[in-house]
Amino acid sequence: MLLEKIEELKAQVKELKANNEEAIEALRIKYLSKKGEISALFNDFRDVSPDQKREVGQKLNELKNLATNKIAELKEAFKACEKEANKIDITRPASPGEVGTRHPLSLVRKEIIDIFARQGFTIADGPEVEDDQHVFTMLNFAADHPARDMQDTFFVNTDASDVTRNIVLRSHTSSVQTRVMERTQPPIRIICPGRVYRNEAITARAHCFFHQIEGLYIDKGVSFADLKQVLLYFAQELFGPETKIRLRPSYFPFTEPSAEMDVSCMLCGGKGCSFCKNTGWVEILGCGMVDPNVLEACGIDSKVYSGYAFGLGVERITNLKYMVKDLRMFSENDVRFLDEFKASH
Repeated sequence: MLLEKIEELKAQVKELKANNEEAIEALRIKYLSKKGEISALFNDFRDVSPDQKREVGQKLNELKNLATNKIAELKEAFKACEKEANKIDITRPASPGEVGTRHPLSLVRKEIIDIFARQGFTIADGPEVEDDQHVFTMLNFAADHPARDMQDTFFVNTDASDVTRNIVLRSHTSSVQTRVMERTQPPIRIICPGRVYRNEAITARAHCFFHQIEGLYIDKGVSFADLKQVLLYFAQELFGPETKIRLRPSYFPFTEPSAEMDVSCMLCGGKGCSFCKNTGWVEILGCGMVDPNVLEACGIDSKVYSGYAFGLGVERITNLKYMVKDLRMFSENDVRFLDEFKASH
């Protein structure tokens, strides 16, 4: 009969639960106090026959140890929970905020930089508020070039005199190239990412500020073939290995010869569609060999060194990759628009 009571209490002890100190103490009193149920069984042990005392005694000790350990476990579990609860920052919001995402321009900018970094280009940076010398003069712009006109360039005027009109918001990141060239002797291999400003009406296809990444490589024996290979690698890494490029003659004051580069339309594969206006090609950047006048203006001997330069708009590339039809969406900070790029990184 006593053995049955012991087994019954064992089953009860194994299932003991408590979630506060008062409940744990109540269980200790119920089972382990002098008037507890286990103590009562020890009192009944005196009436057990001699031939059963060994077995019953062992069972009683097992029950007491089980109950003692169980109560100790409940106390430790409660202390651990209490300690963890004290770590909670009660100033935090009741519900977690939504996870943000990188801006699509940042995603594309990083991708472009990574591609050129794999070809040995390093990043160069410069001021956004620049002087005429580095933005225009050293880049072979004529004194009467239209880009100097107020229609294209933001001039920073600190007073009413004309002297301050040579301070501008840079209209291209080529100003970073001139700064690097005037203080560094070749070889030079850099890319210049940054924001630029132009005095244009804000529409779905144009903005008064946008982002460029320009590249420059100057060394002995640099050729147009080197430029073409670098740009082909860039296009195929960015748009896919089947991408083709096309170079069309163009004009820029700071390069000679100059070219516009097209890539085969990524939508139709070059067959022709509404996106590429049925030509099969989409323009993405301008490029060319650095004009000797630019090298000389920056203190580099054009008879010894040659080089190439290229420039592309980050918004333009982002439009091609993600089919964003309105440039204004990039700067409106509409979270519904930005949420579409959460899976892009």
